[in-house]
Amino acid sequence: MGQDAVYDGIEGQDIICFANDWDGDPLSKKHIMLRLAQRNRVLWVNSIGTRNPQASVRDLRRSLDKLRQFSGGCQRRAENLFLFSPLAIPFHGNRAARWINRHWLAWSLRRVCRRLGFTNPIMWTFLPTSAEVVGALDEQFIIYQCVDEFSEFTGTDKPALLEMERQLIEKADMVIASSGLLYESKRRYNPNTFLVPHGVDVRHFRKACDPETVIPPEVAALKTPVIGFHGLVADWVDLELLRFLATARPDWSFVLIGKQDTNTDRLRGLSNVHLLGRKDYALLPAYCKGFHVAILPFVVNELTLAANPLKLREYLAAGLPVVATAIPEAARLGDCVRIGNSFEHFLELIEAQLAEGGVGPSLAVSKAMDSESWEAKVAEISRLIIHRKPWMATEATHLRLRPGFEESVLGDS
Repeated sequence: MGQDAVYDGIEGQDIICFANDWDGDPLSKKHIMLRLAQRNRVLWVNSIGTRNPQASVRDLRRSLDKLRQFSGGCQRRAENLFLFSPLAIPFHGNRAARWINRHWLAWSLRRVCRRLGFTNPIMWTFLPTSAEVVGALDEQFIIYQCVDEFSEFTGTDKPALLEMERQLIEKADMVIASSGLLYESKRRYNPNTFLVPHGVDVRHFRKACDPETVIPPEVAALKTPVIGFHGLVADWVDLELLRFLATARPDWSFVLIGKQDTNTDRLRGLSNVHLLGRKDYALLPAYCKGFHVAILPFVVNELTLAANPLKLREYLAAGLPVVATAIPEAARLGDCVRIGNSFEHFLELIEAQLAEGGVGPSLAVSKAMDSESWEAKVAEISRLIIHRKPWMATEATHLRLRPGFEESVLGDS
């Protein structure tokens, strides 16, 4: 975040945030909490999971990582921002497991909050699986920020997640939805539901428009045009569409940047498809600078119809022309994004962008995202909170740690 960013949000509050794992790629949760931590204290609670574990090496490794993180105790990760990795039983459809989680998580978090000196915190959760413990920590205000239709993810216990989410929505003082479909589905259970689409780190991605930014060699060396994607390569990415595009245009280069979380065998043997793996967030603008057109090749299903992919605004903040599959939040961006309604139409739209010559980063396109910054989104949500809790606009709790915190908490579970 640029040093010239102006903070315009709630101040002096203690916030407990249930989210994904801190060390993953920066998603909406991290962008929001980093900005709130400028003027508030934030306890980030690493993921307690949404899907049932499988008998796999990957899940065993993840379980061992969780145990190691828990043993590390509460840790400071930034000024006013603290990280805690709890242990939880991930079988959310099992009532006994949920009962144990409720009491264990509440005890663990009360212990950490006492040592941090947190009192009457704001509970700001992004996870429906937090429903069992939300409301048990003397919260003054409960926010559920819904950014996905979690029950549609592969491997989840759908009935259990829907039950927990409904319970959480009914507990919440306010629900924030990131897409129109999420807003419509969640407000049925809580009238204090508001639509606040995702923001974007404009300053960061605008580096793609900077003449001083150097395109990484592994992209700069490719045959042009380069059609690019960045993000998790998961089962919601339409690999059949990518195969169609790459086969239809063998002289184009297709670049996918991101961790592979699904079987990509369908792309095997295509010499013009380049799976470059996960890249550090700091490097993404440089990779974007090497794209002629950015694409969002998503499968259209119940999960993606409700999604608001961060990468859409990141592409645009990088100044790139964008072609996306027909999901509502892509269409909401209007003329900034061209919508492909079939494989053939998707290809035609990429060709049209290339034929018009307006390819690669454009500062004019990037500036259209100025009003979509994460600073603007934090300010918008803060106004919604203050409207319901007016005293938050003026009353501030001091942000210092209680004496002896460093010795008694950091590194202590």
